[in-house]
Amino acid sequence: MKILHLDTNHELLISQLNDLGFINHEDYQSIKEDIESKIHQYDGVILRSRLTIDRNFLDSAKNLKFIGRVGAGLENIDCDYANEKGVFLIAAPEGNRNAVGEHALALVLSLFNKLKKADREVSQGKWLREENRGIELDGKTVGLIGYGNTGKSFAKKLRGFDVEVLCYDIKENVGDENTKQVSLETIQKNADVLSLHTPLTDLTRNMIDDRFINAFSKPFWLINTARGKSVVTQDLVEALKHQKILGAGLDVLEYEKSSFEDMFSSDELPEAFQYLIHADNVLLTPHVAGWTIESKIKLAQTIVDKIKSKFC
Repeated sequence: MKILHLDTNHELLISQLNDLGFINHEDYQSIKEDIESKIHQYDGVILRSRLTIDRNFLDSAKNLKFIGRVGAGLENIDCDYANEKGVFLIAAPEGNRNAVGEHALALVLSLFNKLKKADREVSQGKWLREENRGIELDGKTVGLIGYGNTGKSFAKKLRGFDVEVLCYDIKENVGDENTKQVSLETIQKNADVLSLHTPLTDLTRNMIDDRFINAFSKPFWLINTARGKSVVTQDLVEALKHQKILGAGLDVLEYEKSSFEDMFSSDELPEAFQYLIHADNVLLTPHVAGWTIESKIKLAQTIVDKIKSKFC
């Protein structure tokens, strides 16, 4: 079987697939049209987010047996059409779940302790202690929307704190020893912190808007390590200005390109994004919650293991 790799990944991916007898070719530069012209030669494709696998691509891939995405989601793939064509889809949410859980916790603790503001002030020669008095996570209620791999990882990290963890998920009976599954209304009534752990779907696109935010009974902190387009940024900014949202930790942004690799290709940044950049109570990271040295290895290994299990 021949595999075409469209994004760079950890070297173990190709090395182990070679050892299993697969023929591996790499093409990290060609445009989509050029890839489509030769994809009929391949049995498998492995990528991250450089290209969108749409109907045209799948129609060109006449011998394709599987697509492996070295990441948690499959939103850059037309999954329904791929399934129609009998193409086996492989993702690796197990590979970066621990990294995302740790990153979400880091964002919460950094916001609660005003680390962004305090660090900048000390570097400017300001020693403001009372102005940087923080708050503690103990005693708070943390609400999770989405309780899959990353939601479970974050909940596990929270076991070291005296907190109540609630989760909402469209699937039934996903609660466990680390969280209680409740209705969305219960989370909106009780949560001090809201953390998103959902894929991008029709249900989650623009989910966090002014109506959703104003349904919360009390001001809350927002953490998003999931998908940027789940949050309407302008509505988030208005909520920050009116202290309905007390602070936000955002690893993902509405304005990201589909490849997740570039936020600044446009000459003019949206006004709402400029507000986030300058706000003391907002932390921004460049879509790296699941992007650790360890997760790079785990993601690649997960893909290899799933291909081996299915095709060897």
